[in-house]
Amino acid sequence: MVGSTLRKLLAIACVGAVGIVAAPTATAAPVQDPFFRYSGAAALADLEPGAVLATRTVPYHVVNVPTPLQAIQILYRSTDSQGRPAANVTSVLRPPNAQPDKVVAYQSAYDSLNPDDSPSRAVAGNTPLLGLTPSGRNVEVGGVVASAEAAVLAPLLLLGYTVVVADTQGPTANFAAGPEYGQMTLDSLRASQHVAETGIGDKAEIGLIGYSGGAIATNWAAILAPSYAPDINDNLIGAAQGGLLVDPAKNLRYIEGSIGWAGVAGMAIIGLGRAYDIDFTPYYNDRGRDLFAHVDDASILNVLFQYPGLKWADVVMPEYSDPNSVPEFVDVVNKINMAQAPTPTIPMFVAQASNGILEGTLPGPMGTGPGDGVMVAGDVRSLMNKYCDAGLSIQYDEYNTISHTVGAALWLPGALAWLTDRFADRPAPSNCGRIAPGNSLAPQEHSPR
Repeated sequence: MVGSTLRKLLAIACVGAVGIVAAPTATAAPVQDPFFRYSGAAALADLEPGAVLATRTVPYHVVNVPTPLQAIQILYRSTDSQGRPAANVTSVLRPPNAQPDKVVAYQSAYDSLNPDDSPSRAVAGNTPLLGLTPSGRNVEVGGVVASAEAAVLAPLLLLGYTVVVADTQGPTANFAAGPEYGQMTLDSLRASQHVAETGIGDKAEIGLIGYSGGAIATNWAAILAPSYAPDINDNLIGAAQGGLLVDPAKNLRYIEGSIGWAGVAGMAIIGLGRAYDIDFTPYYNDRGRDLFAHVDDASILNVLFQYPGLKWADVVMPEYSDPNSVPEFVDVVNKINMAQAPTPTIPMFVAQASNGILEGTLPGPMGTGPGDGVMVAGDVRSLMNKYCDAGLSIQYDEYNTISHTVGAALWLPGALAWLTDRFADRPAPSNCGRIAPGNSLAPQEHSPR
């Protein structure tokens, strides 16, 4: 019976992964679901991070189609990029064959500036599809990303792991704001321990896993856990991640002018401005104002291959053609440079593709070099060497012949096997000492105009 139920889930997941969607909706307003809004008497600031604000149980949906699996959704108190309290949502999937206290925190790569695209909306089955986003400028397709990830969740569930899937970008979809991703992830795990129905105890072993946008959340959770959530850090057994964003300033230089990924830089500027209350509009030219207004509530699916050849200089006034001439840009990219943050304390499996030419991205300028199309391989190598020097067990694999998208398929089997070994208390493998040198990860410096 257990295997039959989960096989059905996997079958439905595969349908979602190839893009079969429910009937289109014609909405230009955000999804109205009162569960996502905190209305309690106590001020959020007076509650501890991870405090449970509300719970509900819903069928787990794939592209708005219910499956036999139930999901426990939790509204919980967390912290945003500026240290302010926020109410966020996570979903806990407990399979019928759940192993006691073996938990995987899966960080989604939903990559969107639209809160309607969050995993919790997709899980609850109220993701708008093929209508208009709230701005009326984009087609609602982002929920398909979270639904397609059911194909990744299914093997975790089949292995008997309870899976926690947080809205890592927070309630306002602050794309690329890495520290916020980490805090939302850690508090989702705290909250899941406070809800008896999840079966997650305070001594549960927890593995972190995520690719691309999910790797941002995974690594920032590992970085912040010792200081922000030492109670969770004590339970972490390791992190498996791939396609990692390390130094956003170099990513901008790498992807600008590319065929497929150039527009993602615009999404990141909006997300960081939103997260840190930065107004970049004084620097935009007319094209920039139009572009940034257009992608303000876009999913990554709305942006990929839509802005071929786009460069930073195309969207700002001439005197700001060097992004480092914008003080706010320099400040914020240094805040989210993983190399400038503390070192985690857990073992890691990290994979990084490095043939981005296959996705239309040429190697970047000197000091940047090749990547997978969107992430810079030299940055990832440098970060892993830093972690090795700190004594962490790091298994780093680089895929020289493939790019970002294909890299996910190659990374996943290794990540699952690596996590399974950690839960089995086998020693973590390491190839420290054999990882090639990478790029400088020094902070960016402000350039005068």
